[in-house]
Amino acid sequence: MILEAAILNVIPGNETQFENDFATAGQYISVIKGYIKHSLHKCIEQPNQYLLLVEWETLEDHTIGFRQSPQYLEWKKLLHLYYDPFPLVKHYAEV
Repeated sequence: MILEAAILNVIPGNETQFENDFATAGQYISVIKGYIKHSLHKCIEQPNQYLLLVEWETLEDHTIGFRQSPQYLEWKKLLHLYYDPFPLVKHYAEV
């Protein structure tokens, strides 16, 4: 299992709409081969910052399977306009 982690900095004032659109975007990621689950966490100290965690069976399920899919284009269309700066995404393996 691979854990994808991304800190999402949302343009201030757009948090509620981002959360609504993120809930909609879940339908696009959840149908991808190798997807296990995802969760979104809101930062307490900085309310426009979120932590996205996604579990994948393999790294390629995310980097190729999702990012090269039509579903990713829909995800991107819904969510990428909220980020400033664009998130840095990292992948982790359990030790």
